[in-house]
Amino acid sequence: MMLATDWSFSPLLAFAFGYLLGSVPFGFLLAKLAGHGDLRQIGSGNIGATNVLRTGSKGLAALTLLLDALKGTAAVLFGARYGQDAAILAGLGAFLGHLFPVWLGFRGGKGVATYIGVLLGFSWPAALAFCVIWLAVAFLTRYSSLSALVASVAIPCLLAWSGEIRIAVLFLLFTLLLYWRHADNIGRLLKGEEGRIGAKKL
Repeated sequence: MMLATDWSFSPLLAFAFGYLLGSVPFGFLLAKLAGHGDLRQIGSGNIGATNVLRTGSKGLAALTLLLDALKGTAAVLFGARYGQDAAILAGLGAFLGHLFPVWLGFRGGKGVATYIGVLLGFSWPAALAFCVIWLAVAFLTRYSSLSALVASVAIPCLLAWSGEIRIAVLFLLFTLLLYWRHADNIGRLLKGEEGRIGAKKL
């Protein structure tokens, strides 16, 4: 019988665990439990915290943000039991699971919270840097999407500068996927039509 500590098995286990954990659609589930119906039929149709906020529940949105982040952290910490390779694969699995959850026909969220959560599992200073950059850009522009996009570009550079090349490559991939998932937001930003934080819709 092959044990979980066998190196030929543990990376696959870590990726599978990360993917299944990342696939848990917390926003979708919490909105259902709170009686808001199918979150995919509300606002942007996204299952992340920003769309949960459109239900009118700030507490539910905050809880979604926290859980979507923590599933990324948990995946990395689980994988780290078997070494850095397994941790990287678990983090990759969690991020892909959030973007492409098997339970929802592979239509998931945009990945910002899970990006932060995976980052926290590898480096809390880098996760803190992401949040500081996000807050600074949000304060200056009041664009949530732009804040995430700018912060996500900075993180691979910061990780590479600190010598964490392999993790930097992982987050470069995450950043590219993040930009792809935010294509509509980027289009609206370029047209000056993206909604600002705190702006009221007429």
